[in-house]
Amino acid sequence: METLTVPSNPVADRIIKLKQEQNAVFLAHYYEDGPIQDLADYVGDSLYLAQMGAKSTAPVLLMAGVVFMAESVKILSPKTRVLVPDLKAGCSLVDSSPYDDYLRWRLQHPDGIAVTYINSSAAVKSISDIICTSSNAEKIIESIPKNRPILFGPDKNLGSYLSKKTGREMILWPGACEVHVLFSARKLFELKENHPDALVLAHPECTEPVLQYADVIGSTSRLLKEVEQNPRKKFIIATEDGIFHQMRKLRPEANLIQAPAEGSCACNQCPYMKLNTLEKIEQALDTLQPEILLPPQLIERAKIPLERMLEISAGYDVKWPTAFAPTTVSI
Repeated sequence: METLTVPSNPVADRIIKLKQEQNAVFLAHYYEDGPIQDLADYVGDSLYLAQMGAKSTAPVLLMAGVVFMAESVKILSPKTRVLVPDLKAGCSLVDSSPYDDYLRWRLQHPDGIAVTYINSSAAVKSISDIICTSSNAEKIIESIPKNRPILFGPDKNLGSYLSKKTGREMILWPGACEVHVLFSARKLFELKENHPDALVLAHPECTEPVLQYADVIGSTSRLLKEVEQNPRKKFIIATEDGIFHQMRKLRPEANLIQAPAEGSCACNQCPYMKLNTLEKIEQALDTLQPEILLPPQLIERAKIPLERMLEISAGYDVKWPTAFAPTTVSI
């Protein structure tokens, strides 16, 4: 659990008080703004937050992240009241994979194992065989029997990277993260030429041309660990800029350089993550709204692939379904 070292301000003080009154646990993703991360009980990547949510016995969980993260926590802890500061905090990957289209794709490959990135809706999770995050995706792919085709979605860049890394052929869904696809390989090459002593770190949601220039490719937690442990003093980082907050806390003396995007926009910021504010968090804890509500049948079905993910992450073997049939998708 994070140790609070937050400068006193009325909103932060109110959040701390409300959290205690509601007996709530506050989860925050690395892509949230620094002041939000500093107030959270647990800060981490999607896998860590799902694990913490599943383990928690608190009656209320507040997820400072995007809606699919809060849905995952609700699925794993259905009796818990799960709050999210802003229901509009969506995800381009979720938007790129509507349930009906994803279902049709699944039905075209009934013998395949559908590995779905956690950046997906609860409905899409319910027609998946297993969920993965960027932290555990390689381990999950390698656990799938060699004689089974693999469907991977909705992030085609992560899927392509995993296919090359594991040597497994995959049928990829054509989705992408709107933040990570905008990093420029051309500008990254120029930046690397100007900083030859810098280590380039990239998230696997980046495009292949960007990943070709990366020295280390990994999840947010993997990139954070690299900055913490690597003796280099200069890093070029190709992922959402919220991670810089934790990196600076771990290595205040390091020179952290944001990888460039095409154009002059602030493309390294996720607009959905940035919808969350301290004021919205205060209101959510005060009113216990907005709350994530999911139909029991959907929770029951979506819990199966999420629990498979957690079991494999913990080192257990799992039983894979023999085939996908339309009768398994009723929600």
